[in-house]
Amino acid sequence: MIIHNERVARGGVPLDKADRVLILVHGRGATADGMLPLGERLATDQLAYLAPQAIGHTWYPNSFLAPLAKNEPYLSNSLSMLEELRDNLEGLGFPDERLYWLGFSQGACLMLEFCARHARRFGGIVGLTGGLLGETVDRSRYRGDFAGTPVFLGTSDPDPHVPRIRVDETEMVLTEMGAHVRKKVYPGMGHTIHPEELVFAQGILDGTF
Repeated sequence: MIIHNERVARGGVPLDKADRVLILVHGRGATADGMLPLGERLATDQLAYLAPQAIGHTWYPNSFLAPLAKNEPYLSNSLSMLEELRDNLEGLGFPDERLYWLGFSQGACLMLEFCARHARRFGGIVGLTGGLLGETVDRSRYRGDFAGTPVFLGTSDPDPHVPRIRVDETEMVLTEMGAHVRKKVYPGMGHTIHPEELVFAQGILDGTF
């Protein structure tokens, strides 16, 4: 099981004591361990959190705006890792509605792409400065129904890596697929996480979003 692999950092309550799981996906050049303080910041009773580690600290080599083929086979391998993690958790008794996804930057892009390709009723999704992948957004890649999944998308405008228009396009696609999306744009914030974004993330976990 990948959840017992050294490439997955863990925090919060043990999985056998948890009723929900938060999956934290790091950005380019970062680490899984570096995401654990964020999980601790958002931790609630009976919440476990897991953070997978990208090989070489990057999920794919080029910009998320590059043609998908330019990021292969790394992109497919990274998406498969998230799918395996999800499948492992399902096998441990965590249905999708008890899984929460949070990613920052490249990790947000990967996580949003994964969720859109496997849309269903998740517990919640938090995309911090990220968007769907590809030179253009190809709606035909995405299947399923989010069935009201709460989604928060936050970003800076401008951002050196993630253009606002791609966040807007991502909001539109996820909404069309049945997600309840709230987006917040922070003028001149830079490529970082705003404290208010964590308030929105906490709201998703607490059911007050």
